Amino acid sequence: MTLSPTSTLAAALCVVVLLAIRSVYARLSWGARSRGRPLPPGPKPLPVLGNLLDIPKSIPWEAYRDLSSRYGDILFFRMLGQSLMVLGSAKAVFELLDKRSANYSDRPQSPMFDLIGWEFDFGFMPYGQYWRRHRRLFWQHFHPGVISKYNAVQQEVSRAFLSKLLTSPGRLEEHIRHTFATSVLKVVYGIDIAERGDKLIEIIEVAMEGVAEGLTPGAFLVEYLPFLRHVPAWLPGAGFQTRLKRWRDASHAMVDLPFAQAKANIKDGCPPPSVVDSILARFTQSDEPPISDEEQIAKNVAAIAYAGGADTTISTFQTFFLAMSLHPEVRTKAQAELHAVVGPNRLPEHSDRNECPYIEAIIKECLRWQNATPMGIPHAVMEDDEYEGYFIPAGTVVFANVWAVLHDPEAYPEPECFRPERFLKDGKLNPDVRDPGTAAFGFGRRICPGRFFAEAALFINIARVLHVFDIGPPLDEHGEVIQVEPKMKDGILSYPEDCRCTIKPRFAQAESLIIRHGERDD
Repeated sequence: MTLSPTSTLAAALCVVVLLAIRSVYARLSWGARSRGRPLPPGPKPLPVLGNLLDIPKSIPWEAYRDLSSRYGDILFFRMLGQSLMVLGSAKAVFELLDKRSANYSDRPQSPMFDLIGWEFDFGFMPYGQYWRRHRRLFWQHFHPGVISKYNAVQQEVSRAFLSKLLTSPGRLEEHIRHTFATSVLKVVYGIDIAERGDKLIEIIEVAMEGVAEGLTPGAFLVEYLPFLRHVPAWLPGAGFQTRLKRWRDASHAMVDLPFAQAKANIKDGCPPPSVVDSILARFTQSDEPPISDEEQIAKNVAAIAYAGGADTTISTFQTFFLAMSLHPEVRTKAQAELHAVVGPNRLPEHSDRNECPYIEAIIKECLRWQNATPMGIPHAVMEDDEYEGYFIPAGTVVFANVWAVLHDPEAYPEPECFRPERFLKDGKLNPDVRDPGTAAFGFGRRICPGRFFAEAALFINIARVLHVFDIGPPLDEHGEVIQVEPKMKDGILSYPEDCRCTIKPRFAQAESLIIRHGERDD
């Protein structure tokens, strides 16, 4: 079926009229509340469309950085009655999102969350009591005082990762994703997954694709015109509905399937220790009747343990291999530190972490150099505010240009260079240099509560890889070096475009060291 030209024209005119009314209403509302204060600077908006055409469609973090050099630390855009602000400096980001977090902790409620099936993610939920219940439950199982009980799982999985690199280094990205999934699914649900072709992993991959593509600002017009969600998929131009349904189905399955499997294991009477087992045991042991939605909250929290950490951990680990292939001098220094601390007869363990400041510096530089969420996750202003004389309307969507903050040459000289030494002084971590984690993991009350688990996972895997492997640039079939340019993919979640490298054992005993520790883990 197709619409007639007359019907199409009528529909288009209705849309234009609705947008015009919405835009005029927003301007009148802001004007009445601003008390003469100007809106923050930005490109001049067009009638009706506002700044819709000014929103960058690719590599937005660089485009916004360039706009900030023209307009200042804060950029303001008006689109279809919605205001959007981009913070381009550490000063603005930390002042508003950290110091004023009570007013900047809401999330914009995009229809895309429901359309891609991510309404379960408390990272996207509105600020309020329901969000607090999710975060409180998550924090109970992932705060710094408890994550050490997951060390054994992380070390077992990291050893398996080393074994995979020995036998098939060419499947690096696959191994990284499988390793992270194995670790989290074991910790959270107490379940093991197959080495290859696991159905759950395939489902998770599709669900994460929905976040990376579906939540990219401007990727889908339905984000700005929510009524388009009701357009049937068979209409011309509505093919986006098929993609959204695929992502939505995968996301719901990612939430439901592993939780159901964990519950079945508990019912069988011999569940392995897990976060889900601990949560459900508390329900059954309590004298108080459970609140009707407590199990749903538990299910949501379990799912976000994987989904919330996948972006930073997987992307940062890929960035590590890219950096090592391009900077052999960094690898050599790290291996010297590991040799002094660990020695040649065992693998690094979590207990070695305090004695390995250079490894910690590498992790910080990976977080800074090629950031996994270069535009962060958007915040929303709950009440009208003022910053440096500018009026910021309630409801404004606020993006922090995390990439710009972490590439500020004043804070990080020569920011395009990979240089872990910038975080060190006299052989120790330098507290005077801003920790990239203060931006990479979010801000204020919305900072990622799983960051401690993620950093522990990065340490044990990076330290062990460096201890037993040499990493170099990729080679072609003739043994010639392939030049790899450090670039990140577009999307709200960003990964290196190319992290190919050569991976070879450092010394003759490396293989036996990996196998021996594997037998010990078993």
